[in-house]
Amino acid sequence: MAHYSYTPKGVCTRNISFDIEDGCLFNLKFDGGCAGNLQAVAKLVEGQNARDVALLLKGNDCRGKGTSCADQLAQAIFEALKQTAG
Repeated sequence: MAHYSYTPKGVCTRNISFDIEDGCLFNLKFDGGCAGNLQAVAKLVEGQNARDVALLLKGNDCRGKGTSCADQLAQAIFEALKQTAG
């Protein structure tokens, strides 16, 4: 299982961390942000295909910021998958 940590940009969340094993997401944690919503996101994506989650969440906008915690998670997953691909 590979562990990843990402510093998001333009959102309230200060850090996003997660594990990827066999292409699936585990142990997603957000540091900061809207706690209830982000805990729900973490529960919903647990064990799901990482690429599918990233494609689903990419482009989600929060209050006209052009991004959101969910969009930043998508960016983090895409970066992690690039690292995995080598």
